[in-house]
Amino acid sequence: MIDYELSFWKKGLLVAGVDEAGRGPLAGPVVAAAVILPPYTEPFISGDSKRMSQSERERAFEIIKAKALSVGTAVVDSVVIDRINILQATKLAMKRAIEDLKHPFDVVISDYVNLENYNCLPLVKGDEKSLSCACASIIAKVLRDRIMEHYHRLFPEYEFTKHKGYPTVRHRELLKKFGYTDIHRKSFKL
Repeated sequence: MIDYELSFWKKGLLVAGVDEAGRGPLAGPVVAAAVILPPYTEPFISGDSKRMSQSERERAFEIIKAKALSVGTAVVDSVVIDRINILQATKLAMKRAIEDLKHPFDVVISDYVNLENYNCLPLVKGDEKSLSCACASIIAKVLRDRIMEHYHRLFPEYEFTKHKGYPTVRHRELLKKFGYTDIHRKSFKL
């Protein structure tokens, strides 16, 4: 899980891993995170954040924050997603997360998305192949889940704690019953 990082670390280059959470939901923001780990960090998580339980992600979140040289985050809301489309909103969130880093870096490893203006290595399933990217995935997922839990308190009838805004059958039923909120993505099809 550090093969890609090792190739850069051996050259004396620092890597920033970047990933997002929330491209597919019908509601809520897309959240991105960027993480710079110290060179030669041994793997301490096992890949994709989606396969971890919420409590496992929360524990990993704290470990990542303690180990990382820097963590950057960014949130792009549903209004912007509707205005510029989800791919552009994802790129915007990722770039803002990278800009939020408080430490210099040389290379970006992203989960699939090619980020212009950076020395970027976009990897298919990057969160499974790169430790830095996997850490960014966990940070983004935990933060987005927390945001959706907050929205659940504002809009309890939508049951966001159960589906986090993803297009589940139940969420679609609730949308048909109650209509769109301000946090729903109007450009996404039901």
